[in-house]
Amino acid sequence: MTQHSGTGPGATGVPGRYRLSGRLDGWLTRLGVTGRFARDCLLAVVVAVVTFVLLVMLFWVVLPTEETEVGADRARLAILLCCGQALLLCLRRVHPGRCLALVVGVQLVINATMPSELTVQGGATLIAAYTVGTLLPVRTVVVAVGLATAADTVGAVAAAASGSPAPLRAVLGHLVSSALSYGGAAFVGGYVATHRRYLELLRVQAVEAVRAQQAKVSAAIGAERSRMARELHDVAAHHLSGMVVQASAVERLIDRDPAAAKDGVVWIRAQGKETLNNLRLVVGVLRGRPEADGAPGPGEGNVPVPGLAVLDDLVRTARELGSSVELTRQGQERELPPIADVALYRTVQECLSNARQHAPGAPVRIELRFAAREVALAVVNGPATRRPEPTGRTSSGVGLIGMRERAQLIGARFAAGPTPAGGWSVTVTLPTRDEARATSTRATTKGTEPT
Repeated sequence: MTQHSGTGPGATGVPGRYRLSGRLDGWLTRLGVTGRFARDCLLAVVVAVVTFVLLVMLFWVVLPTEETEVGADRARLAILLCCGQALLLCLRRVHPGRCLALVVGVQLVINATMPSELTVQGGATLIAAYTVGTLLPVRTVVVAVGLATAADTVGAVAAAASGSPAPLRAVLGHLVSSALSYGGAAFVGGYVATHRRYLELLRVQAVEAVRAQQAKVSAAIGAERSRMARELHDVAAHHLSGMVVQASAVERLIDRDPAAAKDGVVWIRAQGKETLNNLRLVVGVLRGRPEADGAPGPGEGNVPVPGLAVLDDLVRTARELGSSVELTRQGQERELPPIADVALYRTVQECLSNARQHAPGAPVRIELRFAAREVALAVVNGPATRRPEPTGRTSSGVGLIGMRERAQLIGARFAAGPTPAGGWSVTVTLPTRDEARATSTRATTKGTEPT
């Protein structure tokens, strides 16, 4: 009757690693490129090749169309330095600080070889600054970016002093450009590192929440099975003990073919005792601990177990508590197996409790239908007519778990869910075809026995 929503951690939509990076990681692993240094070496080679292609296009395709000439020797030297600078990225995660220092040092040499009106900066500087931002503490990153910007600016000052027509403008422009380049790359790296840590924290929290929920459900199932085991023990022990006593009485009273009758009755009594012991072992397994001596635990004596026979009393108690409950029966009532009788009673009891707690004031309709081949129980409540009283607890779905466990124990079909009117319904359908056939067979056999 409680509308238990599946709001577990699995529904929070916590993202994992990026799909692209995951696919790339798997592809590199299949190629045998594992470890930080090996993958950084591969990245360095790729960046060097890309840098070589771009600079060739710059010096021999783009600049000639803009009537800006750079000598062939200068162009070759710049390409060589930029490619060497890219290869230094193999150290970016092994020694991020040294990698940035070496990349900046090579950049100073590149700036010194180029004309003052032309600035050539490889992608290695941005990648090195980004790596520093992802791996090092914030204070260290700020110091490293400041030193890299200062060194780059000093090199620009030296170049401007040697022949630039507007040295101050060139120095300021270079200062702003360097600060934005190094600072921006480091900032992006720091943001990415923070985002990764946040995602990892969410993943860990989600795993812990799922683990806690699973432990809670397992504990609830174990407790419910223990309760069912006690009821199974009470019912089975009562009826089987009676069978053993009756067999002993028949053994003493039967005087027709005493030898054969005695052998048969002794077999029945032995079989009954064996069945009783086996049932006690099953009870021990359900409780999670085998009962070696077959004795019930403390407090598990001969307490009467309720069933559908006292369903009217349960309904009357619910009405006395203020609930509007309607009970209807259809079909010819018949005796059910004791475990099924208890399970159906407990289901009605749980449904009334849930309706009273989560849908106060809602009318409840209980339908118990006895058909030829099944017994169907339906408990439906309407929407709440007043706000539930706050209890400080959230719905855990343990009630539904217990009812489903009981239905599975007796081989019944169980269904629960909201109704179109905004209420909640629970249905349990117990097939009884085999039981009816067995009853008919027993009746036929009894009618053909000699009197």
